[in-house]
Amino acid sequence: MTDTSRASGATLTLVLLAAAGTFALTMGARQSMGLFLGPLNTQTGLGLASISLAFAFGQLWWGLTQPFAGMAADRFGAGRVMVVGIVMLALGTVLVPLMTTTAGLILAIGVLAAGGSGMAGPAVLMGATTRLVPADKRGVATGIVNAGGSFGQFVFAPLAAFITVTAGWVTAVQALGVITLLALPAAWVLRGASHTPAGSPTAPAAPRESIGAVLSRASRTPSYLMLCAGFFVCGFHVAFIATHLPGVVASCQLPPQVGAWALGTIGLFNIVGSLAVGWAVGFQGGRWRMKSLLSLIYATRAVAVLVFLLAPKTNTTMLVFAAVIGVTYLSTVPPTAGLVAKMFGPAHMATLFGVVMLAHQMGGFLGAYLGGKSFEWTGAYDWMWYADILLAVGAALVHLPIREARRGEPALGGVPA
Repeated sequence: MTDTSRASGATLTLVLLAAAGTFALTMGARQSMGLFLGPLNTQTGLGLASISLAFAFGQLWWGLTQPFAGMAADRFGAGRVMVVGIVMLALGTVLVPLMTTTAGLILAIGVLAAGGSGMAGPAVLMGATTRLVPADKRGVATGIVNAGGSFGQFVFAPLAAFITVTAGWVTAVQALGVITLLALPAAWVLRGASHTPAGSPTAPAAPRESIGAVLSRASRTPSYLMLCAGFFVCGFHVAFIATHLPGVVASCQLPPQVGAWALGTIGLFNIVGSLAVGWAVGFQGGRWRMKSLLSLIYATRAVAVLVFLLAPKTNTTMLVFAAVIGVTYLSTVPPTAGLVAKMFGPAHMATLFGVVMLAHQMGGFLGAYLGGKSFEWTGAYDWMWYADILLAVGAALVHLPIREARRGEPALGGVPA
């Protein structure tokens, strides 16, 4: 092995550690906040629907920041965007227990914490990763980055529950905020703003397409629009579970600790799902068609929810359900990001994947908010589960017509895939 290859391997490892570690910290903090919905309701007396509105706004705002954070990262480099985002996330999380009104919770959870997490979130991290790693390793690389977010959820949810038991929920929330600052050094590693894909340093310069032009072209690409529709469903599903699974556990009259362990189990098994799907994807002529993988993932979700509804609600049932959902939870990200890169190339990856993430979070807004409203109206979450099954089936079907260039064919966006 030459010194150059050793350096290249070390650089790749550092990039993946930085991106996956950042996603672990930001996603772990965000996905654990649902554990505090009950204590927030008890302390503020605002009602489940009002607090769910703050969480739902956070889902939407996290998505709204993705395209703009992606544009800023494409233009100025990921590092600067990440620093601002990490500080905002920490500040917003620390302020949550101090807020006693719906508006205050929307500011802390919805604007600061969610906006900061979005600025250091998937669009920026996936965009930086696809530019900084060789083209033939992008599938596995994005799977590893995505698994980092799952690992964060696996660690943070039980950690938050432990701190809550030993020191109270206020200390637990604020500790999560402080811990997210550990992601700051990763911003230096991912600071580059190069638009030249890794692995092609000698490629001739080509006229750079404006952001407006590429967004216009994307909006006229049916396959891209179908991808956005499918990811909308993913957001609905993920946000509902992340926000309301502890409430589902309580409504089933199971111990509160089961909610924390269920969230942790989702994170653990999503590591397996993310790595497996990332390996299967392979952006440069993957082992399986990415659209087929997405259809399979959404269909699996529909079946899992249906079986869960029919099964007796025990601790074991809840954890087995969490494990199955975990395998499919965010394993949609590598093939979705892969299809975006395959359609349009890596130059505007952060921007275009940011738009897809916005669609994801529009679904997330509805999943988080309607979960609270549904429980207020009916005293149960059954109707949300029914909606989730129908949407998952629809997502499985909508991916089938997506045009995915086969190996050796030109990409949909007119650039090499």
